Amino acid sequence: MSVIEYKCPNCGSSMVFDSETGTLSCHSCGRKDNIENSSDPLTKNVFSEAEAKEYHCTSCGAVIMTEAETTATVCSFCGSAVVLGDRLTGKLAPALVIPFSISKEEAMIAFRKWCRKGRLTPSGFMTANRIKGITGLYVPFWLYGLNNDIEVQAQGTKVNSYTRGDYHYTETQHFAVYRKIRLNYVKLPIDAAEKMNDKLMDKLEPFPYDQLKSFKTPYLAGYVAEKYSYSEEELLPRAKEKISNYIDAYIQSSVAGYTSVSYTNKQIDTTMKQADYALLPVWMVHYDYNKMEHMFAMNGQTGKVVGKPPISMMKVTAWFASISGVAFLSLKLISLMMGGGFW
Repeated sequence: MSVIEYKCPNCGSSMVFDSETGTLSCHSCGRKDNIENSSDPLTKNVFSEAEAKEYHCTSCGAVIMTEAETTATVCSFCGSAVVLGDRLTGKLAPALVIPFSISKEEAMIAFRKWCRKGRLTPSGFMTANRIKGITGLYVPFWLYGLNNDIEVQAQGTKVNSYTRGDYHYTETQHFAVYRKIRLNYVKLPIDAAEKMNDKLMDKLEPFPYDQLKSFKTPYLAGYVAEKYSYSEEELLPRAKEKISNYIDAYIQSSVAGYTSVSYTNKQIDTTMKQADYALLPVWMVHYDYNKMEHMFAMNGQTGKVVGKPPISMMKVTAWFASISGVAFLSLKLISLMMGGGFW
């Protein structure tokens, strides 16, 4: 994995994608180039680099994305130095990308807030080195378009109870239920990176798909990106599984009004209409504590944070003790006020 680098035509310094302005920016001379403005000849010159390439980290096997001329980098997953040489294995060709809108500084502030500024985390956890290890990562996703043709047959009942005189009656009506439903899902996201935690990525949703742009490698400048590990066909079963609960909920809503429903036949025919390969922005922190791996992740567009920091039981105990002490003092004061002549 590698940070793609662009050289400033003015001063030769590295340029990075600026999430605030949406431009490729040089921090040395202040030059800014609009990524979408292909009519600008200078911008054309900046973006005319060789096609992005992919290599493999020899230590952990992660797929490394870099420009053709890059010869060495550091793997963002395992930290190993990676000599690329001639280890070309394929081409990276995503169709879409959602650029970062949350800066690294904003992500670091959110990380501190997420950890409650270290009040309940173990001593030493909120060190500068851990916070500085935050990485802007473009995670590969397949965005599925799925059409579902559904046929349902069931037996439904409606139960009505009433009383006449001294007698209580229960009347049960039986119905044959048939439903034919068509449900279409668009841009259903499934992360395609083997090393990413699927549940963690699911919790980062939703991503703002109105921010999707046609892929251009300058969006990756200053960030890290990974190529997909699984094809759209290989992940189709997971996509079907992801929507299964939503389909079941819709079916149940379509037979509302019955006291009970017993399904006799349920057929769901799912067709993949399209699957777009997209890179979605995620800020990540990987860290080990007491031989356990922890992970913090933030949606690079919306700022949504997910993960679970380590908790110090000693700090939690002390916190509860302080809360209990305050509560005890408050109750004692109230008791004095009510019974000690304050009124």
